[in-house]
Amino acid sequence: MPAFVVRHPTEADHPALLRLIRALNAYEDPISHDRDVSEGAAAASLAALLGRIAAGGAAFVADAEGEVIGHLFCVIENAPPFVRPAYRRVAVIADAFVVEAWRGQGVFRAMLADADTHARAAGCRRMLIGVLSGNDRTERIYRAAGFRPCALELIRDLDPAP
Repeated sequence: MPAFVVRHPTEADHPALLRLIRALNAYEDPISHDRDVSEGAAAASLAALLGRIAAGGAAFVADAEGEVIGHLFCVIENAPPFVRPAYRRVAVIADAFVVEAWRGQGVFRAMLADADTHARAAGCRRMLIGVLSGNDRTERIYRAAGFRPCALELIRDLDPAP
């Protein structure tokens, strides 16, 4: 396989980011059973992600000879007041995906390294990432990258309001 580089996305990468976000939703839907895999949902998701990084976050893409093969969005947020001040500024990996053919080639780790650099420069001492319960492969990758359990979110479906 050819080499890849990690860089910030440009406007020309917009179609590729939409394709990757749709692919991520399609990958997660059999696990969560609630992902909208439409183009419209991908466009809305990308707009929301770009809005979230606007306040100091960063977006990264992995590029292999002009083809975007992965993306990672790093959002900088402030934790609630019950967290000690030294840990309140936190980086959150809000979205990340690598195309199947490139998995296991270090693409996620390379984008994460750039996100780490960005987070440290932004004054963050912690980074959070979420994984769907049942997405064992991705959880293994995140744990191998140094992430550990922090919290457990539980979900319960509600009947529609009468």
